[in-house]
Amino acid sequence: MSLIAELKRRNVFRVAVAYTVIAWLLAQVADLAFDNFGSPDWVAKSVLFILILGFPLAVFFAWAYEMTPEGVKREKDVDRSQSITGQTGRKLNRLITTVLVLAVGMLLVDKFVLQTNPETTVAEAPAGEVEKSVAVLPFVAMSSGPDDEFFADGVTEEILNSLAQLPDLLVTARTSAFAFKGMDIPIPEIAVKLGVANIVEGSVRRSGDRLRVTAQLIRAADGFHLWSETYDRSADDSFGVQDEIAEKVAMALDVVLDEKQLERMRSTGLQNPEAFIAFQKGRQLHSSAHELDSDEMSVGLKLANIEFSKTIELEPEATEAHFAMADYYVHFVLDHVGQVPDDEIAAAVESAKANMRRAMETATSEGQRFDVSLEYTLIAKEWRRTAELYEDALQSGQCLEPSWWALIGPLSQTVDGAIAMWERSMECDPLDFYNWSNLTALLTHKGDYAAAIDMATRGLQTVPHRQTASMLVGAFLAAGQFEEAQGASERYIEDMEQRRVNEMVNMAAQGKADEARSFLDTIIAESGDDAIWLGLYSIVGDRESANQTAAELDADPLGFLVLGDVATSCLCGAPFDLEMTPNFARFIEEADLMWPPRSPVEWPLKDW
Repeated sequence: MSLIAELKRRNVFRVAVAYTVIAWLLAQVADLAFDNFGSPDWVAKSVLFILILGFPLAVFFAWAYEMTPEGVKREKDVDRSQSITGQTGRKLNRLITTVLVLAVGMLLVDKFVLQTNPETTVAEAPAGEVEKSVAVLPFVAMSSGPDDEFFADGVTEEILNSLAQLPDLLVTARTSAFAFKGMDIPIPEIAVKLGVANIVEGSVRRSGDRLRVTAQLIRAADGFHLWSETYDRSADDSFGVQDEIAEKVAMALDVVLDEKQLERMRSTGLQNPEAFIAFQKGRQLHSSAHELDSDEMSVGLKLANIEFSKTIELEPEATEAHFAMADYYVHFVLDHVGQVPDDEIAAAVESAKANMRRAMETATSEGQRFDVSLEYTLIAKEWRRTAELYEDALQSGQCLEPSWWALIGPLSQTVDGAIAMWERSMECDPLDFYNWSNLTALLTHKGDYAAAIDMATRGLQTVPHRQTASMLVGAFLAAGQFEEAQGASERYIEDMEQRRVNEMVNMAAQGKADEARSFLDTIIAESGDDAIWLGLYSIVGDRESANQTAAELDADPLGFLVLGDVATSCLCGAPFDLEMTPNFARFIEEADLMWPPRSPVEWPLKDW
């Protein structure tokens, strides 16, 4: 007890409390400031480390030293009868109270001012189309069989697909809705992030051949249950439950259903439970593969195709499975030209085209048909149809999910139509990084650098991804903000090779010829001479290497895809001379694309 009394007398407890509160407040202020200034993560971590390190020092100082009218003295040298620790303690009490008031004030400002955007609050959303918007969250698997989670995901997706057939209802796409899988987040918060007024959630339980599905439709603004129901059916009747849930949701939201719409809803998607289990497995493998490097991606996509093949065996008209299977063959061709016999490459191209044709035949929505058809015109080299289809897609108002054909946007005669299309896709799928990164790229090509930087920054706060980060670096370079470009690369990109490439590109943008070329030589020596460096050859002014690499790519069956990707991503105008790439030149002419492309960045070392 004497030790505790002495700690109290020397104000050690008060100093510990005061230091903790002040350090917390400083950490919050620093975090807010560093976030606004775009400081690298290590800066904030360093400040936090220093504050933590200071705690034991402050406690030790309070124990060993004392404030006196003559200044700081060692505690053992102070006459107890002359000690003023009581006065010092009262001052510390007032300090702690003041800092606590400031801390509470900051918390209130952060909660009700900084984090509230009245333009996106569902409760304040304007009446009309926004009220008829819904997200279907992943249904929870209440049983623990090996495939039950995939089964629950399949039930969810089929409900979503059915609702998506209704033109009067805005339905959040799967990518964004499934981003909340397994998370315990309040419904109103999810609704704000997805920009919808209503949420569907539920659960699925399988036991033998019996199935219990519970679903509810919730109005996000006040948490009111607009509709709920529990279904006890046989497992084979799961598709009937999905259709009924979708119809009940539509009616609860006052969406008018005619017989044609009902028929389209009932005929959409997979009808066989085992088929959509296989499809969900394939989708998971397919998505994961795209986060890997090219060699591992091919393996992942091949495994995904095994599951997609099972899906198609059970459901021959499974549109998305056919379309997803084509992706493996496209990547096989791009990654294996020159490594396998030519007849294998030709067979892979034909397999990709055959899967896309089947997907076009079975497509059940206009948006789906645009996605598949545009991709097919590229792979089949029917480029005169590409131009017409692309214009129709821009005018359709559909929510699209382009892959390779997204490169058309920056090469089109005007980017405004492409921007409008991607904005529409953002409404449907706000948590898909692809929408954020593509809008950033288009705004950069348009020359609206401030908007591009804002778009990428918001995208990285919403759904962080290295592709969006790369687009942000490009937007900063286009705006001539070289330090900001370097800071963004260090803050948002973890891959060290990509960081080094960004540093080299930054040097080239500043006209640092010797440093940039030396850096490029090092990168190539360590990573190998690859087509990916075509854009880098261009920005350092190595026209000969750029043309040679471009000519080699042009001879490949799908080399025009890589050339188009480089031309849109390098932000450097024409990265090579068009006459060196006759096949790609035909693509540009027949698809009615612009050449040379826009060059948002001024490259001092590039003289063509």
